[in-house]
Amino acid sequence: MWFFQKKGESGFGGYSTAEDVTQGIDGSGLTAIVTGASSGIGAETARVLALHGVHVVMAVRNTETGTKVKESILKETPNAKIDVMELDLGSLASVRKFATEYCSSALPLNILIYGPIEAYGRSKLANILHANELARQFKEEKVELTANSLHPGAIQTNLLRHHLFIEGVMNWVGKFFLKTIPQGAATTCYVALHPQVKGVSGEYFADSNKGDRSSFAKDPELAKKLWDFSLSMVAK
Repeated sequence: MWFFQKKGESGFGGYSTAEDVTQGIDGSGLTAIVTGASSGIGAETARVLALHGVHVVMAVRNTETGTKVKESILKETPNAKIDVMELDLGSLASVRKFATEYCSSALPLNILIYGPIEAYGRSKLANILHANELARQFKEEKVELTANSLHPGAIQTNLLRHHLFIEGVMNWVGKFFLKTIPQGAATTCYVALHPQVKGVSGEYFADSNKGDRSSFAKDPELAKKLWDFSLSMVAK
C-alpha cells in the first residue's frame, strides 16, 4: 500500500484505517444512523463507531444480513449498542416508514452517515451538492449542525463477485492500487468522530483530510436546483 503513505494536515492519509483515525476517541452518548451497514465500508463504519461507544442504528435493505453483521460486532464488542432497522433507499415509501419508526423510537440523532451506491459517479456529485446546500441552510438559519461530504477512495469490495475473472484481476491489482475496507471506512469515521472536524461544515473530505472539489461540485446554484428538485420528488 505504498501509494497511500503520504500524510495530510490531519496527520492521517490514504493508508490510515478507521481504527487509526478514531484511536482514543470516546463516542459514548452519541447515536448514529449508518446506511448500507450490512457489508463493505458501511459494516466497517458501524463496527468502529460501536467500538468507540456510539449507539449505532444500522439502516439496511436486508435485515437478515444486517443482523448477522450486528452479531459479529457484538462478538467483538459485547457491550456495543447496536440496532438493525429496514431501509431501502430506492423506495420513498421505505424511507418514510423508516423515518416514522425512528422518530417513534425516541432515539436522538447525532450523526447521519448516508452513502448511496447506485449510479456511483452521479450519486457522489449529488451527495456533495446536497451537503453543500444543507450546510448553507444550517448557517443561514443559525442551526448548530454540520453537513459534510467525502470520498472513501477506490476500495477492494465484493461488487464484482459474480464476474470471477474480472474479480481475480481486480484483487491482484488492488493489492497495489486499492484501499482495503478498513482504509476505505477511515474518512467516514474521521468526519463522524474526530475532534478536528468539530464545527466544520460544507467541506469535502478525502483520505481523512479536507479535499478539493470539481467546479460542478462547488456550484451553489446547481446545489440549490438539486435541493428544490429533491423536495418536489419527495412531495409527490
